[in-house]
Amino acid sequence: MSSLTDTLWQSLPIPALILDAEDRIALVNPPAEDFLNASERSLVSSPVWDRIFVDAPLEDALNRVRTGQSVLMVNGVDVGTGSKKPVVCDVQLSPLADQPGYVLLVLESREFAGRLDRAMSSKSAAKSAIGMAEMLAHEIKNPLAGITGAAQLISMSLSGEDLELTDLIVAETRRIVKLLDQVEEFGNVRPPECRSVNIHDILDRARKSAMVGYAAHMRLIDQYDPSLPATWGDPDQLLQVFLNLIKNASEAGPSGGTITIRTFYEAGFRLRRKDGSGALVPLQIEIIDDGPGIPPEIQQDIFEPFVSGRENGTGLGLALVSKIISDHDGLVSLDSVPGRTVFRISLPIAPKQAAQ
Repeated sequence: MSSLTDTLWQSLPIPALILDAEDRIALVNPPAEDFLNASERSLVSSPVWDRIFVDAPLEDALNRVRTGQSVLMVNGVDVGTGSKKPVVCDVQLSPLADQPGYVLLVLESREFAGRLDRAMSSKSAAKSAIGMAEMLAHEIKNPLAGITGAAQLISMSLSGEDLELTDLIVAETRRIVKLLDQVEEFGNVRPPECRSVNIHDILDRARKSAMVGYAAHMRLIDQYDPSLPATWGDPDQLLQVFLNLIKNASEAGPSGGTITIRTFYEAGFRLRRKDGSGALVPLQIEIIDDGPGIPPEIQQDIFEPFVSGRENGTGLGLALVSKIISDHDGLVSLDSVPGRTVFRISLPIAPKQAAQ
């Protein structure tokens, strides 16, 4: 093994083993030594199934990998070592092109995914954005950097289809890092710096920005109530809210569809706080699109983190909208049927002294 390859092998952040043509362990990396609770010296040349116990017919899977020279994934299986409790893992088997019969076996524990799922099952924990962001950054972002670097090192000596695979690894890890950046952004939103603001000025900024960008293929209509009084809010954060909502509408609606931005005053509209007190939020802003609508089964949870109505959505944009509006003592709501989706923002009036 060359020095570059050895560095690459040692830097892999998850357990990996190389098996020879007779299913004996030929090489293990440091995380695999920790996982198996044994040194590389004691593991090399041992039959792999004497050291690892997997609740799945991996012998057949190995034969298929060697015969077809293709990668195979076995997800969500119990993997034990005989010395500790089995761990639920995703197992990846990959043939080594330059060594016939040899297979790379990678074990990725689902322990973190399970912890995240348990955390999200608790309303209070799910809404603890800062704690969630820190956990994700610590548990995922650092290993991803190692995986990206490893894939880039491998790509230096590859060509053709193999190079396409390493490029895919790099692209996908960068996509996940981008998602984690959004999670950290969600967790680190500063408290709003509120002042008296004209909501129509902010909506115009959002509309103009959208028209030359992601909503250029849509028709944007404004229906403003010119008599609307000022609201009490942070202009930058409110702009982010409206940009997010218009972006969602542009992605949901058909090309050439219509997005309507409507404002009006609804006297007596009141927000009920958790402590039982109430607050008037009479300033209404609606973002309306003529897209297919949001599936009924997720409408109730659409403002929760990681809930999305789009196939490739992150589920963080609307959660961020909800958090910002809540910090403004406002309310965000949804009314969606096929052909018409309305996101309504309800905000308070600026205090008279501040407005003057």
